[in-house]
Amino acid sequence: MPTDLMRASAPPASRPASARNFDIVAIALTAALVALQLVGLALLERSHAHAMQMSFPREASACGESPDAAVPQIPYD
Repeated sequence: MPTDLMRASAPPASRPASARNFDIVAIALTAALVALQLVGLALLERSHAHAMQMSFPREASACGESPDAAVPQIPYD
């Protein structure tokens, strides 16, 4: 009788196939989500870099006004 109780409470030797399939699906979904996040981050950085390039062009723009305009100096304490 005691051996029957031990056999009933012992964990199975291998996991059922459904649990293994669930693990594989969970890992695949996690990998897909991480890949999508990386693609989104790359696109966000690319658009941010493009926006910064448009707002701060490398070449100085030509100004039609006099180049030596008087700039008031701010006095320091």
